[in-house]
Amino acid sequence: MTAPMTEMPISPVSKRVMNLSHLVRQAARRFGQEIGFVWGETTWTWLDLDRRINAMASVLLSRGVSKGDRVLVQARNSNQLFESMFACFRIGAVWVPTNFRQTPAEVAFLAQASGASALICQNDFPDHVAAVRAALPDLRFVISIGESTFGGDYDGLVREALGQSVPDASVAYDDPCWFFFTSGTTGRPKGAILTHGQLAFVITNHLSDLMPGTTQADASLVVAPLSHGAGIHQLVQTARGAKTVLMTSEKFDPAEAWALVERWRITNMFTVPTIVKILTEHPSVDTHDHRSLRYVIYAGAPMYREDQKHALRKLGKVLVQYFGLGEVTGNITVLPPDMHEIEDHDDLRRGTCGYERTGMQVSIQDSSGREVGAGETGEICVCGPAVFAGYYRNPDANAKAFREGWFRTGDLGHMDQEGFLFITGRASDMYISGGSNVYPRETEETLLEHPAIAEVAILGVPDRTWGEVGVAVCVLRPEATLDEPGLLAWMDGRVARYKCPKRVFFWDALPKSGYGKITKLAIRAELEARGNLPLETAP
Repeated sequence: MTAPMTEMPISPVSKRVMNLSHLVRQAARRFGQEIGFVWGETTWTWLDLDRRINAMASVLLSRGVSKGDRVLVQARNSNQLFESMFACFRIGAVWVPTNFRQTPAEVAFLAQASGASALICQNDFPDHVAAVRAALPDLRFVISIGESTFGGDYDGLVREALGQSVPDASVAYDDPCWFFFTSGTTGRPKGAILTHGQLAFVITNHLSDLMPGTTQADASLVVAPLSHGAGIHQLVQTARGAKTVLMTSEKFDPAEAWALVERWRITNMFTVPTIVKILTEHPSVDTHDHRSLRYVIYAGAPMYREDQKHALRKLGKVLVQYFGLGEVTGNITVLPPDMHEIEDHDDLRRGTCGYERTGMQVSIQDSSGREVGAGETGEICVCGPAVFAGYYRNPDANAKAFREGWFRTGDLGHMDQEGFLFITGRASDMYISGGSNVYPRETEETLLEHPAIAEVAILGVPDRTWGEVGVAVCVLRPEATLDEPGLLAWMDGRVARYKCPKRVFFWDALPKSGYGKITKLAIRAELEARGNLPLETAP
């Protein structure tokens, strides 16, 4: 008689999965002579890219980088940044990209937190190299993107190693491949561990829910740093052999973006509401052919309804919204094109961020972990294969982030009877400016380093251009003098610009609770009472 399933011996097995760098090999085999990457007037075929990735993988191996080692990368968008991701994957190393806008001190912290053994850095960031070397005396080597005095030239090393063949390292489902740095309510960056198996699911999920029907005939325009969400998006393009097109201007240029859409028949792009707004309000939207667009995917922040309607009028029904944190790799909910409507009506679900992604489950829970009913507000929790493997070497953060297998997003919201999710607030003080998460505590700590500052509180407030911006309220030390321009000038270079407050106000004291804690709700009310808020008329 067959034994019941409950009595069958089951032993855990480390399941081997495809190394993500195999995506490039597949594209090179099937579409080798087709263009895979475009930057300015230079193009690379999929075969070109595979050979260059092999070469850089060979260079890293020859310098002692092996499976599990972390490689920090500080660079703006470029073909080298794109290649470095797959070169790390190919040898089983972990890609650790920074946000290129971060300061040298911030990048040095990421180097320490990840335990990086090597650095690939663009040649115009020498101060970042110096800071990383000071933080990591045992750093093995630095490779420079472009000629520099601080490391070997990336392209020169690739040329020397062309022709080398590097097999894909054997990897298991939970083997890390990418440290996606995010932050908690303390503001200290944490390395979210993304794995080969998890990202394979994410790629499949994106193709299913965000960009169905994507093939090698498609083309994707990059308008955000490849180091973060845009890098995930380009992984998806690689899986289908679709070409990736970079912009050439360092600052976002909507006229160039629309020219590239027309020239390369762009079919999809990943962006944030701020950029959608800029793109659709710029006059060049009416002077270039953008009928090729099928999916304009936005995430990272809510989009004002009037901005959404304007974009729909300009582009048609191509908008796709998703909600998802770095820890869930963007895979929580989706609102597809057919649910983006121009006209307001009684049945319109205003403010929803969509329904659960394929293979993912959302639970709205109270403080004890009990699931609440439809329409009730609670913390948004999620489970499924897109959830990351945990924070690197941070057991305290992991203990707070997970409860009975559910990842706790820290966001508050509710679901309706049909499963549509509405975000109603944040459990933390985080705000989103231009699609980037900003955690006030980190900037507050920096402000408190100023000798004139005794106390400070930063709040996120609505802003028509950036979605939200920071407002700082400061208390000076006795007899100290300081004004808004002086403090903002002092902050320049100490904190990334997107984290700096837009306005600074000086008060004699900050309101506090009975326990002596600064109460930001009272500060917001006082700012309104003094006429300092809103900063501008809300849409």
